[in-house]
Amino acid sequence: MIGYICKYTPVELLYALGGKPQLLNNEVDDFAYADQLAHPNLCFQAKAFLQHSREVEEIVLVNCCDSLRRVYDLLRSQGKHQIICILDLPHDDGTCAQTLFKEELIRLARLYGGKYNSGFDKNLFIEACHKAARPVPDRLFLAVLGARVSKELFSTIEEKSEYPLLDLTCSGHRNLESPPPHLETMEFPELISWYAGALLRQIPCLRMTRVAGRRVLWEDENLRGIIYNTVKFCDYYNFEYGELKKETGPPILKIESDFTPQGRGQLATRLEAFTERLKPRPKKGPKDNGRHKLYCGIDCGSTTTNIVVLNEKREILASVTVRTGAQARKGARAALEIVCKELGVEANSFAGIVATGYGRDNIEVATETRTEISCHAKAAHFLHPEIRTLIDIGGQDSKVICLDEKGNITYFIMNDKCAAGTGRFLEMMANTLELGLEEMSTGGLQWKEDLTISSMCTVFAESEVISLIAENHSTADIIHGLNKAVASRTASLVRRAGGKAPYMMSGGVARNLGVIRELEKRLAEKVFIPEAPELCGALGAALFALELFPERLPTLFW
Repeated sequence: MIGYICKYTPVELLYALGGKPQLLNNEVDDFAYADQLAHPNLCFQAKAFLQHSREVEEIVLVNCCDSLRRVYDLLRSQGKHQIICILDLPHDDGTCAQTLFKEELIRLARLYGGKYNSGFDKNLFIEACHKAARPVPDRLFLAVLGARVSKELFSTIEEKSEYPLLDLTCSGHRNLESPPPHLETMEFPELISWYAGALLRQIPCLRMTRVAGRRVLWEDENLRGIIYNTVKFCDYYNFEYGELKKETGPPILKIESDFTPQGRGQLATRLEAFTERLKPRPKKGPKDNGRHKLYCGIDCGSTTTNIVVLNEKREILASVTVRTGAQARKGARAALEIVCKELGVEANSFAGIVATGYGRDNIEVATETRTEISCHAKAAHFLHPEIRTLIDIGGQDSKVICLDEKGNITYFIMNDKCAAGTGRFLEMMANTLELGLEEMSTGGLQWKEDLTISSMCTVFAESEVISLIAENHSTADIIHGLNKAVASRTASLVRRAGGKAPYMMSGGVARNLGVIRELEKRLAEKVFIPEAPELCGALGAALFALELFPERLPTLFW
């Protein structure tokens, strides 16, 4: 088995020489082996390749980036593979480049054929070349672009997609030009010369000199949307994403992967919110019995579960907030029992129930689900139609959502896996300071010394706070430093999203006056705070419930 990673790898040649090439593209549980060999900050796709390298006997690499050059040096020093080869890849597809790469391919053929005394099978080679000519299908599709995506991550995205999903990343879109009719009559040197050119004339990756040809990847008229994947510690594709984001075209979602299976919950939220922008999926509920026109939204978050109930006039009849607890389903059931008791109705009396939040898929009474991104946006436009940027800071994550004049989501961004800058961050700091969250909200308003909490890692920030306490700094000054840290991180997220005023903030942290004051300083704008910011997700879900079951609505709402 021959392990490889790059689309410029001569897979067809290796088949013809009797090899069995395998793309090492799976996720890993950890990087224990890779971290023994290399620096922890090595590109994660290179580290994942190092982990998987133990599964194969032979390795063929292409020097498409510095990380893979480093991988070659590390694996060669181990001396555990029967064959390990790295090919010198030119930076363009000109005549000289083609000649150079031809010599590299011949060198590989001699190395592999000499090692195993295997001959070159021309028929097998030609058959493999024909199979490698795979044009983009003529139908609507979604595409994953950018750096290579793991098989597991691609499957996760595919499950959320309502359209066929194509892997157009640097390793996924391996598409050779159609072989010429006279290929069978060519001698080996001429054959390899054509093959070298065919490999180099693929849609270029970003390490090539001329990358304008990449535009065909996103200018296809059937392309419905783009999920742009980047890999931690790999900068090539971050630059392209920055340029692509500026262009008008299909909707685009950026994700970042590290070749581990973590963070699937947050990723699912991003993907579902993205697909909701592309194609709404209304579902009909059961027939109206004429007794009630109540619409319920359940926001099952990591910390709290919120419920809002609306009537057909979009008036809030009841709301409740409870702790989610260890099981999302139990928290939602407890909250629903409270509002049902308050309204004097049964749980099956609602015209529609829409669940949102991380626990949305575990709410058995829900007739539909929507992501919290869509629900917060829906609530923001309902409460204040002038809002163009919504900032939501919840228990475990932060989001910035950009809206147009009709309330449609034009762009959104979420923080990474770290809980720093979220409600959980402030809650942990409050525990360290032995304060309640209400005290944290106002405790930093009367500060005197302008302290700075330099670390936004929750664990390290707690250590800084403990040190500041030991240095006898006042509680007000420490809280002010924490408020600045959260506001600074949030403002950076707003700038990354391209957010513009008017601004609104939702989520429990919107009740923290100190954070709001510091955030307004950094945005140089007033931030609108709704009366019950923690209920925005549930309110948006209830509004979706009202819209998704039109047969229950008066003609007024059509």
